[in-house]
Amino acid sequence: MSTSPSDGRPLDPAAARELFVARLRAELHPGDERPQEVSDARRAYREAVCLLSRFDPQRLRLPGEETATGGAVLELVDDCTTLGMQDQAGWSLKSDVRDRTLRGLAGPAAARHVLECHLDQLPGEPGPERFALAYLSGHPPETDRLTTDELADALQAVLWLSRVPGTTGLPDLAELQLTLERARLLDPLKRLVRSPFQGRTRELAELRDYVVPSVGPTAPGARPGGAPQHPGPVPPLVVHGPGGMGKTTLLAKFVLDTLHDPAGCFPFAYIDFERPTLSIQEPLTLIAEVARQLGIQFPAHRAELDALAHECQEAARSQREGQERVSQLHELATTRAVLGRRSSQQFQSLAAGRETDLIRRLAEVLRRAVAERKDGEHAQDPPFALVVDSFEEAQYRGSPVVGRMVAIYLSFQSIYPRMRLIVSGRAPVEHPAKTVESLGIELGELDPEAAVGLLTSCGVKDPEVARALADRVGGHPLSLKLAARAATLAGAGAERTCELIRSLPERRHQVFRGVDQLLVQGILYDRILSHISDEDVRRLAHPGLVLRFITPEIIQEVLAEPCGLRVTTPDEARALFAELSRLDLVEPTRPDAVRYRSDVRAIMLRLPGGDRTAVMREVERRAVEHYAARDGLEARAEEIYHRLRLDENPRSVEERWLPGVEQFLAGAQQDMTPRAAGLLTARLGGGTPDQVAAGADQEDWERIAAREVEDLLAQGYAQAAFDRLGRRQPWTPCSPLHALLAEALNRLGRQDEARRATAEAIDTAERAGCGERRLELLLLSARLSEEAGDLASAGRALRIAEDVAVGLGQDLEAMGALLARARLTAGADGADPEADRELAERLRQLPDAVLADRPVLVRAVASQIYDRAPGALDHALEVVGLPADDETLDALGAAMRRATSRQPALLGRVMEILDEAAGPSRQPSGGAPTGIAGILRLARDRGTLDTLARRLLAVPDKSGEIVAGVAAAMGVGTGARTAGHAASGPEHGGRPQDEGSGPAGPEDR
Repeated sequence: MSTSPSDGRPLDPAAARELFVARLRAELHPGDERPQEVSDARRAYREAVCLLSRFDPQRLRLPGEETATGGAVLELVDDCTTLGMQDQAGWSLKSDVRDRTLRGLAGPAAARHVLECHLDQLPGEPGPERFALAYLSGHPPETDRLTTDELADALQAVLWLSRVPGTTGLPDLAELQLTLERARLLDPLKRLVRSPFQGRTRELAELRDYVVPSVGPTAPGARPGGAPQHPGPVPPLVVHGPGGMGKTTLLAKFVLDTLHDPAGCFPFAYIDFERPTLSIQEPLTLIAEVARQLGIQFPAHRAELDALAHECQEAARSQREGQERVSQLHELATTRAVLGRRSSQQFQSLAAGRETDLIRRLAEVLRRAVAERKDGEHAQDPPFALVVDSFEEAQYRGSPVVGRMVAIYLSFQSIYPRMRLIVSGRAPVEHPAKTVESLGIELGELDPEAAVGLLTSCGVKDPEVARALADRVGGHPLSLKLAARAATLAGAGAERTCELIRSLPERRHQVFRGVDQLLVQGILYDRILSHISDEDVRRLAHPGLVLRFITPEIIQEVLAEPCGLRVTTPDEARALFAELSRLDLVEPTRPDAVRYRSDVRAIMLRLPGGDRTAVMREVERRAVEHYAARDGLEARAEEIYHRLRLDENPRSVEERWLPGVEQFLAGAQQDMTPRAAGLLTARLGGGTPDQVAAGADQEDWERIAAREVEDLLAQGYAQAAFDRLGRRQPWTPCSPLHALLAEALNRLGRQDEARRATAEAIDTAERAGCGERRLELLLLSARLSEEAGDLASAGRALRIAEDVAVGLGQDLEAMGALLARARLTAGADGADPEADRELAERLRQLPDAVLADRPVLVRAVASQIYDRAPGALDHALEVVGLPADDETLDALGAAMRRATSRQPALLGRVMEILDEAAGPSRQPSGGAPTGIAGILRLARDRGTLDTLARRLLAVPDKSGEIVAGVAAAMGVGTGARTAGHAASGPEHGGRPQDEGSGPAGPEDR
């Protein structure tokens, strides 16, 4: 076995092959010299493999050779890359070498001869080689019968053969590429309905009638979602029901049936937020994906739609920067009270505006695209169905995502009235935005006939057994699939089947149906586990359900002993792990680690286990000890998980929290008691079921409620926020809800009540020793006083706040309080000239490492004091840089245009800075950006924007416009002063003129 030269550890086969090839190259070409001429032998070997996706160089024979000589290893070592297949060696010709070789073949006959001579090298499964041979032999495949993988292989074959001189009879490359993309678009849906679809006739009819309303009397049971009785926007349709009920499968069936019906086919987009490339928190990713899918369905508009999708991705990047800025403003009490909530509302407003603009443009493209396809001049536009799956994460009170999705929907429908939105989630969508109500389809159990059909399709062949199981199990699809699996494992014997049926509880009244299904599913999983053949693995299987990850080490140190097994060596643990890994109830997560399927754990962890409960709790106690002794965020997250599962006090568990463990605990709430889930929800955010909120500790409930109220206020729903605050009082003295109550009252126009509530909360926080909460309330008090015109009271509150921050030893909080005072006095008649100087001194004294942790605060301070502290902007650019969102580029570009318009002499210097930031590739012939906006975006993408800004500070601009523009860009989203403020001082030659006067700037160059 090969070993690593550095540490002697054995290499895996792929790494060993790479090392061998590297050494062979070094031996053949010492000094890294490469022969320029291609020998006849080398050319012959290249031609032998130019139509092979992979080959074994040891087995390769040239035409006419009886046996392989191994010459390919030496001749092709520089022309190939090795493939990382561990079961057998594999080489592949580099793309540039393959391209030259294919173009040098004598013609299609020579290409066919190459393939026929190397049939032994062709893979057993269909691949590009076999498709190439079919095309060359005059027997092209029927494209419409190919699977997605086969289409990809066929496309690769056509790409190769199109380079061979004289080859004819090949399908159109663009059409084949489009066919492949259409197949890939439908693949996720086809996988969902791979098994025979059972039942749901009524629900399918409702979906169909919602998208394409029936003419005349409505179909039985259908909801006329698009019928004339909805004078305004047609409401969205929400398909909801418990997990495992088949919501996603129903939607897949609906879309595929539509596409297979030529008379009723219409454009669609299917969005599954479980896909990693889509984020439910970023609706722009949804718009980009809709544009991509429509581009496949309307190839004539593909370029326009792809450009729109790219624009959405760029805008999403800018939104992430803005969201991060808002989050940072909320991290400090001083910036949260003064800037954070204003910035949250501004961010939500700007984000919604950008999204609705892009979705309107998308709808316009769709309207033009369908107009070109309509048969007659007056034919009605077809409906467009937007199907959104896995929407659960956004379905909580006041979710900003729901509000923005509603805005997207209404904007699209205003341009394309026949747009219909179908949303799938576990519950109806609730949101204060009552602009449009939603229709609903509640997905219940399958009817008896469909239940029997599902059991039969899953392997229960005896109709009598299927009916008996369906009668006992009910119509829950997940329960039926489990019952089929358990029956299959039990075998065909009548006694075993009857025993399985008798073990299941009889069905009861509807009110107990949810409990019955949980019990049934648990019993069925238990039966499946009992059929594990290896006794030791069977003893590990049930207690192992409490572990989120199982490794050989976990088996040895955590799981084995409570299960009554003696595992003393790593080899024994690995052997058990190998057997456990073969179970169809587990799935791999990484090398040497598996986990139980999420649907298995979700059910089994909620069931009482009798004696097994004691064993499982002992496993969890040992898991806590195991992970507590290890370093790293993942280990700490697992320790916290099991402490909460053991129902330890949330406050003591919270002491073990480390920043960053959140990523490893997402979704763990479902495994917890309501009290434990309350802590996770308070920490992680997201939806909060009523039973979790009701069972959470008061402190956790207050944090959950605070997040919901913050979201409501950010969207402008002050009354809904106020209503939400009227629960579970009295609050704790340090609760964040005191400040939010005052904020809600103020936005409702009840300013006097807001100031009284703030004053009372300040006294309460002071008595309870809640220093940071008192600090936030003092800042809020100052802002409310300022809004009421009482600047004297505002100033006093800010000075006290600064003293409180200093007393807490919070230098950054003190700087935030001082920033608020500087901004207050900037517009007051009795302005304090010392505030900006003190702020500049604080900025200078704090270490760069401390400042780098709070970039938004540093930027806000620098944009405030730049005209009184000349080095502040340069220092901030060096330490934290500019924000990277579009508003930053807009502010900077506008300042540059104003300055060069008023002082044309600056144009050359500014363009020199722009050219250097853009780099040498900025040539007009290459299509690179030449205007200010484009160059600034390019500089941002290349990481040279901060350098560009620092160089701009040195431009001799007498008007001060450029420096003020850098300051404005620095303070984007922090309530910074406008560029005009700073440029109006005496040192800047007065207030600038209106933008647009003077000669053309570099944007017009």
